[in-house]
Amino acid sequence: ARTHHLLPTPAGRTHAVQQGRQGPLVLLLHGFPESWYAWRHQLPALAAAGYRVVAIDVRGYGRSSKPESVEAYRMLDLVADNVAVVEALGERSAVVVGHDWGATIAAVSALTRPDVFRAVGLLGVPYTPPGGPRPSEVFAGMGGEGAGEEFYVSYFQRPGRAEAEIEPDVRGWLAGFYAALSADTMPAPGAPDPHFVGAGGTLRERFPAGVLPSWLGERDLDVHAGEFERTGLTGALNRYRNMDRDWADLAGYAGAPITQPSLFIGGARDASLAWLADAVKAYPETLPGLCGSHVLDGCGHFVQQERPDETNRILIDWLASLPA
Repeated sequence: ARTHHLLPTPAGRTHAVQQGRQGPLVLLLHGFPESWYAWRHQLPALAAAGYRVVAIDVRGYGRSSKPESVEAYRMLDLVADNVAVVEALGERSAVVVGHDWGATIAAVSALTRPDVFRAVGLLGVPYTPPGGPRPSEVFAGMGGEGAGEEFYVSYFQRPGRAEAEIEPDVRGWLAGFYAALSADTMPAPGAPDPHFVGAGGTLRERFPAGVLPSWLGERDLDVHAGEFERTGLTGALNRYRNMDRDWADLAGYAGAPITQPSLFIGGARDASLAWLADAVKAYPETLPGLCGSHVLDGCGHFVQQERPDETNRILIDWLASLPA
């Protein structure tokens, strides 16, 4: 059975959902714009395989604390929350697995706290070591096909702007966002790219309308929408607003590999894989402990929800292979 806990962390409290009482701890980190519920298919499967599985609401989401200041969402603060969760559960170490932003949070957790995180699984977003040019400059240079197009990350970086688009109709916006990035509902090649905002436009005008991806039932959408209708989107969006701070905070780790055992699972139709193809090619240097890199054919961005059985099998085989 799933149990819900509010654990003391630097955020204030972190909402954690646990399944399985014994066995090695596996910490699951969701991405944007989701919650612990993104792992609903993994919790029972990993628990049945003999693991103590805990999916959290990342700071700013769901039932976890939502500090006021934008700076409170920097990457090192999220790592500190993860360390505190492991300690609050009475454990010394954990395997950390993340999807989307959760993958990046998991990677930096493993990179900066190898004493706590003994292995790392990344879903959807490949590992890119810290360093390189300032992120805001990189994203500003990622114009789309049309004049005046702006990359969604830049669009999200200005406080209040994306909130004004999303919050009047959270459920409708989320439905469109999930559909835009899922294999069975994403816009056809050649259609306006939903990762970009046209001059004076919105992201939503490029999302599919009136269709849900096959993995997302109306009740699932109600769960995600209900959380954001209660919390608003600012806590979630503040992750994007700290990328330059993270770049500065992690300067000492520029180019650093993650040496623990690692795993990557991506969707062949996820734009992240196309943008970060060079990051995947660099895995022999950046993830020397890589135990498997799986790209699922015909799968979009929401890997563990679009392909739960395949994802569970890969995760369980990998977990079983880890040194105790």
